[in-house]
Amino acid sequence: MCGIAGFWTGACDADVARAALTRMTDALVHRGPDASGAWIDACHGIALGHRRLAIVDLSPLGQQPMESASGRFWLVFNGEIYNYRALRETLHSQGVEFRSHSDTEVLLALIERDGFEAALGQCVGMFAIALWDRHTRRLALGRDRFGEKPLYLGRRDGGLAFASELSALRTLPGVSSEIEPAALAAYLRHGYVPAPMSMLRDVVKLEPGTIATFSTPDVNQAQFTRYWSVRDTAVTGLATTATGTDDDRIERLDTLLRGAVADQMVADVPLGAFLSGGIDSSLIVALMQAQSARPVRTFTIGFRESAFDEAPHAAAVARHIGTEHTTMFVTAQDALDVIPRLPSIYNEPFADSSQIPTVLVSQLAREHVTVALSGDGGDELFGGYSRYPLAMRSWPRLTRLPYSMRRATSAMVTSIGVRTWNHALGPLGLMSRGVTGDRVHKLATLIDTRSFPDFYCDLVSAWRQPQDLMPGVVERDTAIREPFTPGRGGLLADMMFRDQVSYLPDDILVKVDRAAMAAGLETRAPLLDHRVAEFAWQLPQNCWQRDGQGKWIVRRVLDRYVPRTLIDRPKQGFGVPIADWLRGPLRDWASELLSPEALRRDGIFRTEPVLQTWKEHLSGDRNWAPSLWYLLMFQAWRRS
Repeated sequence: MCGIAGFWTGACDADVARAALTRMTDALVHRGPDASGAWIDACHGIALGHRRLAIVDLSPLGQQPMESASGRFWLVFNGEIYNYRALRETLHSQGVEFRSHSDTEVLLALIERDGFEAALGQCVGMFAIALWDRHTRRLALGRDRFGEKPLYLGRRDGGLAFASELSALRTLPGVSSEIEPAALAAYLRHGYVPAPMSMLRDVVKLEPGTIATFSTPDVNQAQFTRYWSVRDTAVTGLATTATGTDDDRIERLDTLLRGAVADQMVADVPLGAFLSGGIDSSLIVALMQAQSARPVRTFTIGFRESAFDEAPHAAAVARHIGTEHTTMFVTAQDALDVIPRLPSIYNEPFADSSQIPTVLVSQLAREHVTVALSGDGGDELFGGYSRYPLAMRSWPRLTRLPYSMRRATSAMVTSIGVRTWNHALGPLGLMSRGVTGDRVHKLATLIDTRSFPDFYCDLVSAWRQPQDLMPGVVERDTAIREPFTPGRGGLLADMMFRDQVSYLPDDILVKVDRAAMAAGLETRAPLLDHRVAEFAWQLPQNCWQRDGQGKWIVRRVLDRYVPRTLIDRPKQGFGVPIADWLRGPLRDWASELLSPEALRRDGIFRTEPVLQTWKEHLSGDRNWAPSLWYLLMFQAWRRS
């Protein structure tokens, strides 16, 4: 895993270009601390830069930018091609000679033989790639299927530029720092900026599974090609059903995951895994240990607050599997100390508060290994989120009522204050079961939606009306609202699709990539092997959810390796007590960022709703932690 950067302008001065490229790659040194490289063709104004984190073939022969054997192509590449050994064997049998043992050289040879799009279609991996064709004078950018590796594309004076992170683009003159209002509105909803938008007006993200080709150094002239998409995969899978019995399907998934894990355990550096003790990470670790001759290194962060502490569960699973397990217990202060670093780690507003423990566990793992496997993707691919059954129960009931009645009911419920609801619910014993006035208000706002995509978007939104904070802002339709016909998959497939094209690439994978890269750690996600995803979409719905449990088939595979007694418990998540911290140790920091003076000086958000939200949270009447965290991470980023 590495960092890439570059630009294309008209003919340029080589020394000026090299200085600009060096500034870009220096901004990515955390992604590639082992080496740097640059290639510049000043006559054509093309510059490719690379920061290397050496994982496969640690010799200088694996360094980038790399030239193809014929001299036609130059390439920079961030990521891993997991099936490169099989591809190499095939190419070698056809007479291709290799100088190194790197996957980069294999990728170049494959491109020379088959072309860029066809080559990516044969690769199993995670990657962001820039390829310069010296014959056609074309630049091509490509990104992996699920978006594990980031790639930003921006307009600069006289041309275009690209980089693994926004910070590298911001080193260039001519890249505007003007905020994109529609991106900020989407961020207020979700806590992340959905692709293809970025927070900067003149910068976009290349979407997953996409190739952008340029014949001129003009961002607006890009030709976009989808070589793989979640939509096509879902539609094809839902049009068929995996044949055989439950046992056949369980065996097939076990085989696919074993293969994916084996492929992703290839490295010339120490390798381990994150282990929370949950279903997905436990399965990945079990499959690693089943194929390893020595104990796998596993890592967990523990908290003193029992509601957030997964350490005992992880330790129990580690003992059963037989891993070499490391737990680091962190204090609230350890976690709080991470917060000032978050704007520079993510270098774009990002507000999933589980970013804090993700940073900490990445730092822990990097003290012992250079590569860590994770269980990311299991909830999205196999229907694991607790919000799925909630939505499946709620939406059909709501649609039995006319919209006008739902809207009136919503207005009536929210007109009654939270404290009044708490006084009414308390004697009924409902508050002890989590039914509070705050929750009643939030559920009432969901009633006032016309379609299921709107209902689900609001369900996963913090600020459901960004216009309350930014009057006049026009929201863009993002991937989470895309039209989709789930067919036999029903509402469950509909939500899984929406999360796979939005929450997974733009939240989960961003969170892990930036946190790990800040520590110089490579992460890999075997569940996101596209062959696993394609099989998951072919499963009948009752293999996703059955007997009140999500990820039914994943649980059955795990049964082969870990006793249910170690796994069966309510889903916990990977969080921190942000709500309490905002009322306690973070109060002064938050008060400064959300002060009337700061808000008026910035001139972005309306002061009144922000201050009212902050006041209600501090009083304890409402839990506005996600909404406030989104604002605070944006304000902190603006000041970074």
